[in-house]
This record gives sequence, structure tokens and C-alpha cells, in this order.
Amino acid sequence: MLARHITGSQVAIVSNETVSPLYMDRVRSALGERKLVTEVILPDGEQFKTLDTLAGIFDRLMGDGHNRTTTVIALGGGVVGDITGFAAACYQRGVNFIQLPTTLLAQVDSSVGGKTAVNHPMGKNMIGAFYQPRAVLIDTNTLQTLPERELAAGLAEVIKYGLICDEPFYRWLQEHMHRLLAREEAALAEAIERSCSSKAQVVAADEREGGIRAILNLGHTFGHAIETAQGYGQWLHGEAVAVGMLLAVELSARRGLVPASEVQVLHDLLVAAGLPVRPPVDMTPETFIELMGRDKKVVDGRLRLVLLAAMGQACIVDDVSADELLARLEIPPAGT
Repeated sequence: MLARHITGSQVAIVSNETVSPLYMDRVRSALGERKLVTEVILPDGEQFKTLDTLAGIFDRLMGDGHNRTTTVIALGGGVVGDITGFAAACYQRGVNFIQLPTTLLAQVDSSVGGKTAVNHPMGKNMIGAFYQPRAVLIDTNTLQTLPERELAAGLAEVIKYGLICDEPFYRWLQEHMHRLLAREEAALAEAIERSCSSKAQVVAADEREGGIRAILNLGHTFGHAIETAQGYGQWLHGEAVAVGMLLAVELSARRGLVPASEVQVLHDLLVAAGLPVRPPVDMTPETFIELMGRDKKVVDGRLRLVLLAAMGQACIVDDVSADELLARLEIPPAGT
């Protein structure tokens, strides 16, 4: 399936030092005979999703003489996919690239939709481009080597799709979470397919996030604030999003948009998935508000938040005041 999507004789495979030993040889063997195959191995971790790492990819592509017919392959999780996609978007003003996501989070979210970026110390994913991959090929067998914490982080994004646009799927997750945690192939395939289908429909309607695509960011404005404050890589993206989703649903309930009982339902589902439900103890409401004010979703000085208009139906609001956020962000101690 991989070879048919490569048109030129040059290929660059970008991976990291964790994934490469597991799957690089298989990918190379699937390419067949190529005149030039470059392997670019990045350090593993969100903290390396930087302009310096991006420059290192360009150095290898230029040093090995890759031209406009090259295909760049992202073999790894969300960090590898995001930075490789951005490199492909920029190199010689754009070359083909293919996503081979190896984590659940990348398979259901970051590999689909064409968002590419690197982080900046002042904000997550602030430097990037919309650039669609030529193909996304998902092998669910890669999830068998995924650490439990990484699997849980991916489940946060899976839960998100149920919350924003597919309530039957959300209820399905409540019944089948144990199967996903046991890595049952059929359950994983079902969850991945439904998640990708949901995202594809939203992206097709609004590729560059001028409107409805923003609903995919449920919990992300809170979550990105956590990641930025803690230092990239300390909290996994899905862990921060899990807390952010619970905060968003709690805010939705306070506004009377969803039943208050649904807050507990989501809380219990996140706990069952092995995800955190409280922000870091050193995150003050003021820190949240300061960092959320730098978010990409701030338009003309107004913070846009994704809330739920109903279970399985997201909405975008821009009338949440600082006072309302402060009231919500007075987080009780963990366990209360």
C-alpha cells in the first residue's frame, strides 16, 4: 500500500529513536528499489518539536540532494508527524509526504487533517502550515508496542469525537473502554475508523479552521495552557486534553447546556481510560487565563472556547468572561 503512493525515486523517512528500531526496516522493505532513501532519526519527545529540529531535517534533505520529486514519510507519533509535515510543506515550497502514525493519538487525530507545526516556548503549535498528506496509512499492530500511558493519551482524543459530534459513539466507548485498554484488534479498528471518519467530515467542511473545524479543539485551549506551563513533554498532549475536556464540559453544565450529571459520566470515563482529571497542582487560574490568552483561537482579543451545546454536539462561544473562567478554574484539591 505504501509504494503506490510514491511517485519519485527519492524518499526520506523521518522517525525517532524509539520507533525507528521497531519499524524502520519494515518501511524500507516496503519501498522496493529506490535510488535514494534517507533516514532522519529525531530525539523522542514533545520538547524536541522545535525550529532547531526542523532545521536538522532540512539539513539532511539538502545534504543528500533531495529534489522536488522526493516523498517525505513520517514514521512515528504526533510529534514526528507534525514536524515532518511542516518540513514537507516548506522544503522546496512543498513536496509529497505520507503519514505512517504509530501511536493511537496520531492515528485518530494528528495524522488526519493536514495540520503541521512546531512549538514555540510561548505557545504550542504556533508556527506551522496547513498541508495535506498524500496518504495516511494506519497499521493497528503498532499499538501493541505502545506504552500504556501513550495508549491512554490517544483515548482522550477518541473520547473527544464522541463528545463533539457522535453521541452513540460516546456511549459505545463507555461500554467498550475495557476492550480498548486490552488492545482488542476489532475494538481498536472500530474506534480508529469512527474517529477518523468524524474528523474527515469536519475537516472537509472547513480545512483551514475558519469556522466549524474549531470544534475539534474541545478541551485543547485549556490543555495547551497546561502543556505550555508545565514544559512540553511533561504532560502528554492527550493527558492535558483530558483535563481540558472535563473543564469544558463542566463549564457547559454551569451554563445549562448539558445536564450536570454528564460531568460525572465524563469524569468516570476518563478515569477508566487511565487519564488525569485534575490540572497540575501548581496551575493557578491566573496562569490558565494568561496562557489561554495567547492561544491561536483568540480572535480580535476575544477568546473562543469550544463547549457542548448538547451531548454529541459542540459549539463555539466567544463570550466567556475572565470572571466566569476564574470561577470555573478555582480547582478543588485532587480527590475532592
